[in-house]
Formats: sequence, structure tokens, C-alpha cells
Amino acid sequence: MVNPVEMEQGDQAESPLFSPSLQAIPMPGIRRMINTAAGMDDVIHLSIGQPDFPTPQPIIEAHIDALREGKTGYTMDAGLPELLSELARYYSKRYDRELTEDNFLVTTGATEAMYLALTATAAPGRQFIVTDPTFLLYAPLIRMNGGEIKVIPTRPEHGHQVDPQEVIDAIGMRTFAIVLNSPSNPSGAVYPRETIEAIVQEAAYRGVYVFADEVYDHILLDEDMEFPSVINCASDLDHVMSVSSFSKTFSMAGFRIGWMISSQGAIKKLRRYHMFTTTVASTPAQWAGVAALQGDMACVDDMNAEYRRRRDRVVELVSETPHLTGYVPQGAFYIFPSLPPRTDATDLSLRMLRETGVCVIPGDAFGDTCGNAIRISFSNSMDNIEEAFARMQPWLAKQSF
Repeated sequence: MVNPVEMEQGDQAESPLFSPSLQAIPMPGIRRMINTAAGMDDVIHLSIGQPDFPTPQPIIEAHIDALREGKTGYTMDAGLPELLSELARYYSKRYDRELTEDNFLVTTGATEAMYLALTATAAPGRQFIVTDPTFLLYAPLIRMNGGEIKVIPTRPEHGHQVDPQEVIDAIGMRTFAIVLNSPSNPSGAVYPRETIEAIVQEAAYRGVYVFADEVYDHILLDEDMEFPSVINCASDLDHVMSVSSFSKTFSMAGFRIGWMISSQGAIKKLRRYHMFTTTVASTPAQWAGVAALQGDMACVDDMNAEYRRRRDRVVELVSETPHLTGYVPQGAFYIFPSLPPRTDATDLSLRMLRETGVCVIPGDAFGDTCGNAIRISFSNSMDNIEEAFARMQPWLAKQSF
């Protein structure tokens, strides 16, 4: 079996074949943990960043029907017209804002949408404000295209909420854009409307763009909670872009259908770029997306109810676990508890995996200021969650910090 550390060293070795910009892409801590766990038996994953529920049957049937009916050719570059129409209808109602098909671009997952947005705009001399911790995709894409990152740390004692005034104060002459992720991966923080409004309004006034990764926009864990998107908090769409997908909401991660919402001008330009990346997203999967938006949202409510039940129990378990300090996440299916200051969470996570068989993700995978934190996913059964903590708690109790 290949040693994961040796594999990382080999991957990071310089080669004349590849562009030096690839050095901006770090070895993901997630991959390090998953590679190590792959060679072990009896591993409980509190590491997985995808829903553990089956895709709803009507969506599966729509995908199969599309295949059987021969709907397997290219779509329009912006996306399947029927899907664009459903997205415009659905989000116009959800955000109480008139949106047309020309405000949407269908992509191969939300990852491609963020790739297009960031690599089309990052350039030398342009600075991007990014919160910390945050999803590992943004900073490498910005840096490999010559852009600069300014980090705004968030604090566990505040539930990793971002202070909008800190973001506003960080805007300078070279600031080009602000990247937001709410609900957050890895913290589960959901930024309130007043935070989003303050940031997008000041950004528009200063001529700064706001790119928002809103892929967990439907996974809200507090009862009757509404999601404030940049789309319904901005006065116009000229300086904002929202990215989302079907992956988390409908447990469709492998279908790879995402989209971006922005001004018609921005979408028109990015359509050309999209044609030179993946050309179009999977046609049968786009038909499955039509079925998802036209169907009963009860499946989403049911999944959220179970995530809420697990969240409540995980918060209790974290509070009972020696050396872990938690909080109450409001969205997604993660909690990002802290270990004692100056703890090397990467070393601890690897040792805990090898000695207990519980796989979590160390905090340095998500930023530079959270090396003493771990991401715990509760996208797993309650039985597995209980068993994982039954292993973790006595093990952590024996550790010296």
C-alpha cells in the first residue's frame, strides 16, 4: 500500500511539466485522512461531506427516463432550457425577486461554478477577502491566478460568525472581491440577514464584488429559519454572484449539477468560459434537476429534521468530550469544535484515526488560523455517531495537552 505521506511528497515535487501556479494548490488535509482510513478496517467516518440519505426516488426515475428517452446530447451552453426555467421560477419565488433564465448558468456542480467565478476574476494586484475557516477551494484558485488573499478570522466563541464590520474595515484600495460561505463548511455558521446586507451594501458602494458559496442554502437546522442570500440582500445583481447545487439539498452529489446566479452581463461572459471548461453539464442529470424542483419538498424537510436531531445530539456529545469546546451550528451538517490552544489537530486526528478508527478532518484543511480545531460531520447514522464518540471520549481523556 502507498504511504500517504510519501504520496503527498511525490505530488508536491517540482516538475518541469506543470505550471508553477500549481504550487498554489496545497495537499488537502481531507485527502490525507481519507487515504489513511482507506487502508484500515472498522473506520467510522465523521469526515464525509455529503448527505448519507438516498436520492429521492422521483429524481432517480427522471434521470432513468431521460436516458431511456435518448436525452443524452448536448444542451444549450447555459443549461437545459427546462432547468433554467425551473431555476428562475423557484428562486424568484424563494428570494422574492424577479429573476430570468438569463440570470443563471448551469455548471458541473457548484465546484465548477466557483472555479469559473474565481479564475475568471483573480489576477495580480487584485485582493480577495476570505473568512477563516472556510471551504478549501477558494484561496488556491485565487492564488494560482495571481490574486492575493486577505483573511478574516472567525471565532469559535462566537459560533464562527463573521463580524461584518471587520470585513468592511478590511476593504482597501486593492480589494476586488469578498468570498462568503454560508451556511459554512466547516463551521455550520449561517450568517444573519443583517450581516449579509451590511457586507453587500458596502461592497456595492465601494465597487467590490461578493461571491457567495450557498451550496448548503436549504440545510437550516433551527426551526422556521429563513436563509438570507446575497441575491435577496443586494439592491441589484451587478456586484454579487451566488453559487449553489442540487448536491446537498436533494442528496444528489454524484449528479454534478450546480449553477450560479448573477447579472445577465456576468452570466453572458461566463457562458463563454464555461464552454471551454466542461462545455455543458450532464444532460440526463439536468432532467433529474427539473424533477427535483418540480417535486414535493417534503423529502428536504425530512432530511433536515434528521440533521437537526443529529445536530442536537452531537452538540451534547461534544460538550461531554474531554478537551473539546463546541457551540451550536445553525446549518449544513458540520460542527467545528476547538481543542486546547496550540494543539496540532492534524497530528492528533491521525493518531486518533489509527488508535480508535474514528476519522475526522483537522482544522488546517480549512484555513491558517484554526490548526487546533477538527471538523466533525454528522452526515452519518445516529448509531455510528454514538459509537464514534464512545471511542473518542476515553481516548481524548488520556491525552496530554
